Amino acid sequence: MPSARRCLLFAWLAVGVAAPGVLLAHEIPADATVQIIVQPAGERLQVLVRAPLEAMQDIEFPTFGSGYLDIARADGALRDAAAVWLANDIGIYEDGQRLPHLELVAARVSIPSDRSFAAPDTALAHLRAAPLPDGTQLVWQQALLDVLFEAPIVSASSSFAIDARLGRLARRVVSAVQFVAANGVVRVFEIRGDAGVVQLDPRWHQSALRFLREGFEHILGGADHLLFLLCLVVPFRRELRALVGIVTAFTLGHSLTLIASAYGAAPDRLWFPPLVETLIAASIFYMAVENVVVVAEAKARLVTTRAGLALAFGLVHGFGFSFGLRNTLQFAGDHVLAALLSFNVGIELGQLLVLALLVPLLNAAFRYVVAERLGVILLSVIVGHTAWHWMAERFAALRAFDF
Repeated sequence: MPSARRCLLFAWLAVGVAAPGVLLAHEIPADATVQIIVQPAGERLQVLVRAPLEAMQDIEFPTFGSGYLDIARADGALRDAAAVWLANDIGIYEDGQRLPHLELVAARVSIPSDRSFAAPDTALAHLRAAPLPDGTQLVWQQALLDVLFEAPIVSASSSFAIDARLGRLARRVVSAVQFVAANGVVRVFEIRGDAGVVQLDPRWHQSALRFLREGFEHILGGADHLLFLLCLVVPFRRELRALVGIVTAFTLGHSLTLIASAYGAAPDRLWFPPLVETLIAASIFYMAVENVVVVAEAKARLVTTRAGLALAFGLVHGFGFSFGLRNTLQFAGDHVLAALLSFNVGIELGQLLVLALLVPLLNAAFRYVVAERLGVILLSVIVGHTAWHWMAERFAALRAFDF
């Protein structure tokens, strides 16, 4: 064996002999759930956190036996893990200003079956109680790290927000957040990944602004809704009155079902979302076909029928918009209606932006590149071909459900 390889082998053996019972760096886990409780207590804000110990990488946790956590010697490692992996990545804001660095008050480990974090009072009592007995046979990968942080605040009635950037703990991280307001109201959030700053008890204008942005981004990121809008208006791009009537009908339709769905009026069945997605694809395909087969002489009649179709298909698309709200409506606080209306306004602003860009481009293309009628047919055929494939794929998924 070459001397270099022999030295490397001796080095690894030396590490194993010199540091028995010490856990070295490990792989990042696939999933991690972090529980966070935020509550003001007088002039202090308490932040209680529970996270899986195995997500704390590069921290050397002392072990004994068959990988059991050595609780008697683990206090320093637990505090290091809390400081490196939690305190630095949980930002708390009071009235828009980030609080100073969170002060570590207590840290301990718990067994997987512990349910103390189900409520703020039991979680706080658990963190203040005696730690697990020394010698407890708790495999370190199964241990939970419980931490209590505190920070000074101006008032318990302030507006608080959280920015939990815990995405480095695992490939998929879910933060289950409870906020106990000064008046005793408890709000619960489920934050996936790094979602940015979340208002824990939003004012109406904060909720409205957030959902205005959500609606604007949703319509711009929805290829199927944009293609439907293209097919809907392309024959009438130069007829402002007809264009306004058609877009208004579509807006009315999707506003009705979006609000109704948010208030529980939509079917709560697993087959409903794929049904709606299939119908959305069908609506695009139908509009594309109608654009191809309609003749110029029938355009006057088409204005009336298209407004009606825009209203009907808008009802379907409204359910599609509501699916994008399912995981975000929790951030509306007490202002659900304001959030829904703002989301709708954001969608309309996005549609207006698309139309403001689309109409001049189509006019230029039909004037300098291709004749109008041929251009409408080409665009519609391309969109219809795409919609047909979407419809086939979504229908195949829909057929898997037992009605």
